[in-house]
Amino acid sequence: MPETPNEFKLSNPPEDGVSAVKFSPGSTQFLLVSSWDCTVRLYDVVSNSMRMKYTHEMPVLDCCFQDAVHSYSGGLDNTLKMFDFNTTSETNVGSHDAPVRCVEFCHDANVVVTGSWDSTVKLWDPRTPCNAGSFSQPDKVYTLSVCGDKLIVGTAGRRVLLWDLRNMGYVQQRRESSLKYQTRCIRSFPNKQGYVLSSIEGRVAVEYLDPGPEVQKKKYAFKCHRIKEDGVEHIYPVNAIAFHSRYNTFATGGSDGFVNIWDGFNKKRLCQFHRYPTSIASLAFNHDGSVLAIASSYMYENDEIQDAPEDSIFIRHVSDQETKPK
Repeated sequence: MPETPNEFKLSNPPEDGVSAVKFSPGSTQFLLVSSWDCTVRLYDVVSNSMRMKYTHEMPVLDCCFQDAVHSYSGGLDNTLKMFDFNTTSETNVGSHDAPVRCVEFCHDANVVVTGSWDSTVKLWDPRTPCNAGSFSQPDKVYTLSVCGDKLIVGTAGRRVLLWDLRNMGYVQQRRESSLKYQTRCIRSFPNKQGYVLSSIEGRVAVEYLDPGPEVQKKKYAFKCHRIKEDGVEHIYPVNAIAFHSRYNTFATGGSDGFVNIWDGFNKKRLCQFHRYPTSIASLAFNHDGSVLAIASSYMYENDEIQDAPEDSIFIRHVSDQETKPK
């Protein structure tokens, strides 16, 4: 695929599927990438070089920055690791009883949050670092998102739970997904009013946290990542959601290889980029929304295929025209 002036491919990509891409807080330079090749890699996207990598014993499903020099990651080895980029030292912080599916850092509560297929969410104090509590969920955790000091958890069985990270004594709200099919990704609006949830069946729901009936009237869902070919509609999972921190617009990535940018409040699609070589596995905007990292990585939707495109990460400079509400 030809490189365009506003987009390039990272060199030295992971050697297997990309599970997550995350930009360093407050920086456009550093990108953290976890992969099924058992590595977590730190890239400098300005010089297009890999700066560092460390490994888990098994594939890594998610990663996050705590700050500019510490990352956390977890995956199929059930272990949460912390890595210090300054000293290049790693710490096994703790573990779950099953794979760690999600790893996020909550700045407002200064806590690392993990969600696992063991049906728990665990909190970790980054100062020690050590476990700061384990909280049962109704089913396997598939996705989670931090929203200020709130936590939104999406589990198997289409359940959505809203927790308060400052008071984990009880669940604030229990909801069922508005979508009929399995939840794939949840991400919260930067203005903290709500969240966007995607499913495996080419749909996205825009939801609001305030349970009041007036606010709940505003929620809606829409179809996307569907392609008509010869009169047949092919429906694809929506794997990834990423918010623009300033405009509250969001990008979605699907197994159709497309990235769309949406204005959720005005119910409009702002743009669609060209088709990428294979499924979009993960998306991340940098802190000011000027750059979007796009992981194009086959997710085995159709099992093994011959000549699957290579796993790649594209760094795209996006314009206001593409991301700003019209």
